[in-house]
Amino acid sequence: MIFDYLFGVLSHDMAIDLGTANTLVYVRGEGIVLREPSIVAVQKGTDHVLSVGSEAKAMLGRTPGNIVAIRPMREGVIADFDVTERMLRYFIKKVHQRKGLAKPRIVISIPSSVTEVESRAVRDSALQAGARDVYLIEEPMAAAIGAGLPIEEPTGNMIVDMGGGTTEVAVISLGGIVYGRSVRVAGQKLDDAVGGYIRRAYNVLIGERTAEDIKIRIGSAFPLEKELRMEIKGRDLVTGLPRTLEIGSEEVRGALEEPLQHVIDAVKMTLERTPPELAADIVERGILLAGGTALLKNLDQRLREETGVPVNLAQDPLTCVVMGAGRVLDESTEDLLKLVRPEKEFF
Repeated sequence: MIFDYLFGVLSHDMAIDLGTANTLVYVRGEGIVLREPSIVAVQKGTDHVLSVGSEAKAMLGRTPGNIVAIRPMREGVIADFDVTERMLRYFIKKVHQRKGLAKPRIVISIPSSVTEVESRAVRDSALQAGARDVYLIEEPMAAAIGAGLPIEEPTGNMIVDMGGGTTEVAVISLGGIVYGRSVRVAGQKLDDAVGGYIRRAYNVLIGERTAEDIKIRIGSAFPLEKELRMEIKGRDLVTGLPRTLEIGSEEVRGALEEPLQHVIDAVKMTLERTPPELAADIVERGILLAGGTALLKNLDQRLREETGVPVNLAQDPLTCVVMGAGRVLDESTEDLLKLVRPEKEFF
């Protein structure tokens, strides 16, 4: 016990939302101290890391042949173990540099659908990156805690957490997930849908960053009061020359329809599988939207129309998961183990 206390004093215990698009780090007693894109730039053909986070994102689509900017996380899970470990090591060192005497205890959020192998990969990456102890918490549970839902009460709370790689839909009551679904359709799939539409409709190739910018600026899930237009630049696939064109929000909404329908189907199925008493609570309290992709224009209105249930947007959708994981850090060890998966379960 005394060693745990000393380690706690000498280290920066932290919570990490290890997302497909962005990584957020919460330090106990300080709050959120880091928000960086989950991107690493490496020297092609070697294991030399050139930059991580915001600097690496600036290189997306603009690197020379000997440099490649990659996302080591795909659909909420680790796609490249070595690069993920290096990215985590960079973030942990950046946050923990002032207290290097003891390794930190870390809580990391994971999608609820991950396999044991995928969970072990996250745990091992964090341990290799310098963690003392690693605990894994399911994203919908972390998001519910971060959004301030009364998860310990005997009432139904439904949350839809749309991140970069996965959408987590869960009904929570009495501190546990009663029913949940995880679909690997979220922000990244929406970006891909926009890029694919521009390529098919206009024979123009656009980059990943441009597709994301289109989604953010004029993308929507439901008709807007005033439809928007945007000028974009790309490469003409016929002539090979740069080309500028203008697209409207109606076109983008049509491009997003297929991936959004997968999310809506997951929400409907979760409602269908929810016990009647909890379903009555959800009708009264509504569905809570969290995650960065929840900021898509009129997504709450679309879900309300499709389900007939009130839908509310969390106060700060982008930070719900990391804030929830951070609040778990403040619990006693006994309470912590009730909410998370301790690393020993994966040996």
